[in-house]
Amino acid sequence: MSGTKKSKVYFTDFRCVMDESPVKKLRRLMKAAGIGQIDMDGKFVAIKMHFGELGNMSFLRPNYAKAVADMVKEFGGKPFLTDCNTLYPGSRKNAIEHLYCAWENGFTPLTVGCPVIIGDGLKGTDDIAVPIEGGEYIKEAKIGHAIMDADVFISLTHFKGHEMTGFGGAIKNIGMGCGSRAGKKDQHHNGQPVVNPESCRGCMRCMRECANNGLAFDVERKVMTIDEKNCVGCGRCIGACNFDAIDFAQSAAVKELNCRMAEYTKAVVTGRECFHISIVCDVSPNCDCHAGNDAPILPDLGMFASFDPLALDQACVDACLKETPLPNTQLTEQMAGKDFCDHHDHFENTTPNSEYKTCLAHAKKIGLGTDEYELISVK
Repeated sequence: MSGTKKSKVYFTDFRCVMDESPVKKLRRLMKAAGIGQIDMDGKFVAIKMHFGELGNMSFLRPNYAKAVADMVKEFGGKPFLTDCNTLYPGSRKNAIEHLYCAWENGFTPLTVGCPVIIGDGLKGTDDIAVPIEGGEYIKEAKIGHAIMDADVFISLTHFKGHEMTGFGGAIKNIGMGCGSRAGKKDQHHNGQPVVNPESCRGCMRCMRECANNGLAFDVERKVMTIDEKNCVGCGRCIGACNFDAIDFAQSAAVKELNCRMAEYTKAVVTGRECFHISIVCDVSPNCDCHAGNDAPILPDLGMFASFDPLALDQACVDACLKETPLPNTQLTEQMAGKDFCDHHDHFENTTPNSEYKTCLAHAKKIGLGTDEYELISVK
């Protein structure tokens, strides 16, 4: 758009002189990008990142998190690493398992220099309703309470591919990642949950979390069922089940998911000072939420930082699209397929059913940021 003010995005590659580490370059990048402009003195600073599912090896190393936490402390802030519980079964669906997962993957107060706090509490039900100005799909986002309690918000993102949203960047890390379990349901699913009778133990713990009489216990079969007349589809019963017996069956279309994700991101960042970092390395084809990871589809590019999450995502994807795909990957395997249709886009070529452009377009439409940017290199 003519006349639109460009956002500044700062970039540094992974080339290092002898005895210098990428962590030192990250510190220089953050300072050049202006993180010191934020008043952090005496303030709580949430550093949002993904701790990686157990078995996954492509998540960001704790060293990067420590670099951010140490810089926050240098400015007088009180940092904590945070993420919210997952909606799907896995090793991060409640705070106890989530913390054990984070610790096993190397994220402890000793290694990162600050506490690790799960943003939406023990069962993923500790959230707060945050109005979304200009929201077209969602009027109130359900965000982890601890994240919204923070005075300053910093996102630290592993930029990689994603099987649904094309890539996982800052907007996904913030919007989807900061949503409580009910918030993730808002973005991912339409409709009501279902109960798998083979997995249900009949313990009735889920009934204690339901505020709408949306559950009914089948005494004869000794399993829980959904009362479709009363269920509002909040997803809190999913967080209460320790046996993964409850899940959603109806998923939102990818384009709608993208738009909801952008709106959730706006809810998180509006009204307080924010700073965003994306590290483009180990560009796996799929999300770090999986208990494993495929080979990187693109080379390690470097680190990006900006006050604008949309400009940051746009800069990262633009940089990725200029690269040559790595051999023997999901991307090159798709490209060698008999019926391959070239989308002229590495992420859509990797997973043809994925799509990300609607996310960026909607983020711009609702005023989350701009997709026009000035890329400034930091040596």
